[in-house]
Amino acid sequence: APPGHTQDGGQDTSFRWQCVDQPIGKLLFRRFLEGAPQFAAAGALWAEIEAYEQCEDADREASAKRLRSRFFTPGGSEHCGFLSANAVAPPSG
Repeated sequence: APPGHTQDGGQDTSFRWQCVDQPIGKLLFRRFLEGAPQFAAAGALWAEIEAYEQCEDADREASAKRLRSRFFTPGGSEHCGFLSANAVAPPSG
């Protein structure tokens, strides 16, 4: 089946398709996150991860350290305590 469609011909209702792959869905979901105080850190984390994915290789280590201290460290300015231990574990190797 083509991406974005279910086998029965209906639209894909997955989070990824609606809020990541579709530009308007992504924009609306990001605005929702930014507008709700309890989700603002999640919205900021998403924006920073996208920026990290676009940064030059030479800047990645410093960018990753900023992400960890800001979002993954208890007491960080925008700690995302809802993330699992696996999500915030430093990369191995």
